[in-house]
Amino acid sequence: MVFINLFHLLAICGMLSPIIYTVMWILGGILDSDYSHIRDDVSTLIAVDAPSKKLLDKFIITSSTLLLLFYVGLHWGINNGIGSIIGPILFVISGLLGVLVAIFFPLDAGGELVTTSGKMHLVLIAISGILATAGMVVLWFSLVSDTVWGAFATFSLITAIVSLVLVIATSIAATSNHLGLVERFMVSTYQVYYFVLALMVFLTN
Repeated sequence: MVFINLFHLLAICGMLSPIIYTVMWILGGILDSDYSHIRDDVSTLIAVDAPSKKLLDKFIITSSTLLLLFYVGLHWGINNGIGSIIGPILFVISGLLGVLVAIFFPLDAGGELVTTSGKMHLVLIAISGILATAGMVVLWFSLVSDTVWGAFATFSLITAIVSLVLVIATSIAATSNHLGLVERFMVSTYQVYYFVLALMVFLTN
């Protein structure tokens, strides 16, 4: 019973994380009248010169920390730890990088890559996204023949493919007036995946 309760708690952390993250950028857009969800990326809301940075930092740090806590128990939450640990490890590293970005590496003012912090913000986010996508593929490979997790494995592969396409689309839109819109499709794809993964852990434990 202790382990079941622990997995439920960790899964709830995993489900809360994408909700808090989504509330963060919606609230940020409401608080800043000059901000455009169509034009501006999410990181602009927590850049060093962002008007609501102190408030929104609390959201992003909480979201990142909750996701990392969920990842720490992910391997044992999937089939009682039976199977490859590579996927969960990739997610743990991705989650750790997310926490580091949220706490130590805000985007430079105006989104310019001037300081080491601003450059590391983009580099670490990119690495985190790559690791999370790789984790999705590994989970597909290790769970595709499982009777309980098989359907999720298919969902995991599809999400990895869609995420990769949207990452490329976001890169193409980086200098356009529609960056914010394209990026939101990308980040929302990841957030939905995290929620579904956490829900699966909750339901299967």
